[in-house]
Amino acid sequence: MTANTLASRPLPHTAPPLRPARDSFWTRIAAELAEAIGSGVYPPGQRLPSEHALAEQFGVNRHTIRRSLASLCSQGLVRITQGSGTYVEDFAVDLVLGKRTRHQQGLAQAGLRGSLVVLQAQTTRATAALAQALQVPTRSPLLALRVRGDAEGQPLHVSERYFPLPRFERLADVVRETGSITAGFAAHGVADYTRRESRITAELPTADVAQQLRQPAARPVLQVESLNVDTRGTPIEWARAWFAGDRVKLTIDHHAD
Repeated sequence: MTANTLASRPLPHTAPPLRPARDSFWTRIAAELAEAIGSGVYPPGQRLPSEHALAEQFGVNRHTIRRSLASLCSQGLVRITQGSGTYVEDFAVDLVLGKRTRHQQGLAQAGLRGSLVVLQAQTTRATAALAQALQVPTRSPLLALRVRGDAEGQPLHVSERYFPLPRFERLADVVRETGSITAGFAAHGVADYTRRESRITAELPTADVAQQLRQPAARPVLQVESLNVDTRGTPIEWARAWFAGDRVKLTIDHHAD
């Protein structure tokens, strides 16, 4: 993804008010902690007091505190690191989806370093749906990449991407070397490309996606299906990406390049 298509900027950390479904100790404690996070008592990145300290502070047992912290974790307000403690989530990026989508350059505009990590690369056959999207014959060969998009060491998304073969036969190697799909396209003579469409839905992640994003499987992700075309309008990439919902805000800007 590049600078013109994907604007990225840190978002202020805010905590929505928690409305407990019932009046119980753990929901009230979770609500008080959420309010403290939202008001800046516990700023982004800070470690919360230990379970023992919180139990003493609120006059409850540690099991109640664990339940409160688990609720905050499921909302994306905190992350629980085994053996270390509970920390206020400290990273959020606003990604603006326009006609051009470039991961590295868009993050660089906000002073963030980002790259794509190739998790898997293989040759596959086009299903009927992929063949229709990429305008190739059914069962024709495709390059299938599974990649993770990082920024400042934080995973933002995991995606599955498909490219027609033999047109992009060396693309996987270039992406491994550069961390950039754009560089991979450039190495195959595609100097510019645009996004024809994006479809966004929310869903629960698979266990593998949750692991790659370092988030609980019970926390929803944003799924984005997209199609990129070259300057002649020929489809060159179909992708399905899962964005960490607590670290990413997606904005559709129809005027953005």
